[in-house]
Amino acid sequence: MALFSQTSLHGFQALLWRCRMFSPVSGCPQLFAVSFSISNREKFNCFSFMTSSNAALPVDPKGTDVVPSKKRSEIDYKEKAWDKEAEEISEGKLHSSSSVTAPKKQLSSHALLKRQFTNVQPPEKPLQAEEWNRLRESFQSPEVFEEVMLNSMVKCNSPIDVAKSLLTHVAKSNGDIEYKLLVKYLLLCVQQRQTSEILDVHDIMKGRFKILENGAYSLIIRGLSNSDQWRMALTVLEEVKKIMIPSRIHYESCIKAASRHQEMNLAFELYHEMLAKDLVPTLDILQAFFDFSRGMKGAELQKELFDILLYLRENQLYPHKTFMWSIKLWFESIPERNWRGHLTNIKESGQCPVCNRQLEDSSLTEEEYNNLREKIIRDVIHGTDTFRKTSPQEFEAFKKFVENRLPFDIVIDGLNVSHMNTRKMQCENLFNAVNYLAKKNTRLLVLGRKHMLINSSNWKREIVEEMQNKADFFFAENISEDDAFLLYATLRSGKHCKFVTRDFLRDHKACLSDSLTRHLFRKWQRGRQIAFSPSAEGKHIHFSPALRYDCVVQTTGDTWHIPYKDIFEEKYSYQVPRKWLCIQQK
Repeated sequence: MALFSQTSLHGFQALLWRCRMFSPVSGCPQLFAVSFSISNREKFNCFSFMTSSNAALPVDPKGTDVVPSKKRSEIDYKEKAWDKEAEEISEGKLHSSSSVTAPKKQLSSHALLKRQFTNVQPPEKPLQAEEWNRLRESFQSPEVFEEVMLNSMVKCNSPIDVAKSLLTHVAKSNGDIEYKLLVKYLLLCVQQRQTSEILDVHDIMKGRFKILENGAYSLIIRGLSNSDQWRMALTVLEEVKKIMIPSRIHYESCIKAASRHQEMNLAFELYHEMLAKDLVPTLDILQAFFDFSRGMKGAELQKELFDILLYLRENQLYPHKTFMWSIKLWFESIPERNWRGHLTNIKESGQCPVCNRQLEDSSLTEEEYNNLREKIIRDVIHGTDTFRKTSPQEFEAFKKFVENRLPFDIVIDGLNVSHMNTRKMQCENLFNAVNYLAKKNTRLLVLGRKHMLINSSNWKREIVEEMQNKADFFFAENISEDDAFLLYATLRSGKHCKFVTRDFLRDHKACLSDSLTRHLFRKWQRGRQIAFSPSAEGKHIHFSPALRYDCVVQTTGDTWHIPYKDIFEEKYSYQVPRKWLCIQQK
């Protein structure tokens, strides 16, 4: 296939464009020869937009990716994930800094296009050049016509041949097709699983551009992974490795393809390669391993899947309900092992009512606690100023304040709590929290800011003074970062002390020097952080007390206990689930 070439042109040069496309009249392939003249150019990029596929497959208006055997909630989640990914790729957000392809202006934000032209309807059949010209001339902003039209084709899942007729028209008119338009056409091909088109566009883009950006590679790998040519995706992945670090999307598409074809050794090889590059796998790809390993034999395979469960434990990740069902069904499908899973709620004491096992205690031993306290104070509080935007003088004053009033039972992030319910005054939110927690005769420390002392619409002086009768307050400078204050006061108060905040404290965990200490930090956090949220009607605060048992995946060998959430949550949450899957070997 002739792709791109550079030709010296003097005066008027006749160019022959051969573009194979679907005939709008007869449905047969046609060749179009167009002659036009170009002056005052020494060099010109000639582009022949020609692919091997004569006609598109029929478009399913209901979508082609729905798998009937999947639960609706799982399908919704995966479709939303693809919609988001497709939108980002279409808008040029997923590109690599190492790319030397199109200029940045070609990959700029399309917010303006989205706002102004969200209701543009693409034609239902391919158009001739004069028809595209008429549409373009009548368009409000002709300079973005092709981009808007291709976006609409992706949104409406238009037939491939309609998009090909537009690109043919662009090639004839401009002598070139911009990178961003090719990416949008590629997105439409991937959306409709047009494998031959994906391969052809990949060849065209490689011939034109030295390096493709991340979004284009993501589309090509995803499209090939979902086809019978899925091994070609592995070849493209190797191509990516030569020029950039592959993204999580690249690996996960290939892993799913290998898993679907029962090539589990290859899937796990890619998975470990991904982890070695510090790429964090999604819950979706972890679930895929359990889905596609169901009923398969092999001690090594079982070990790999057990290791995934331990990965969930180590990183305090909670599977959503559909992932939990995949785990349960996989266990129960293991030949000759007789595993059985049951959904349950763990007793307050930490005992499982199904198997009567006692779950791990959330408390640290004295030795673990003392080591953790020493390392947090050394590495996090004193070791760096990255997360502590406060002066040494202020922090020294705070330490003296704490030492003179120890111990506290609960330390409260006052600013964090005050923003809990936007329908109420900030001081009212904090007052309700202090009032509730003080009822149990606990010693409270509230970390506030100096602006809370200034009478304002959000901070009424009389309410602040009433709170000060029920709790100790330390008012830091308004620019200070209070996480270090929270950690110091809680740890200095002893093992029993809890803290109230919606912050994740992830940055502080990252400052700790070794994995064991980071594990202890997370365990301490799970057992001591009190979660809170407004009630459904917004009138009250709902506090979720810290649990006596540790809320992470855990095993005794012949049992597994897996906490799970009802819905998928992409981000880490400080709120631990209360529902469990108990799996035991009979």
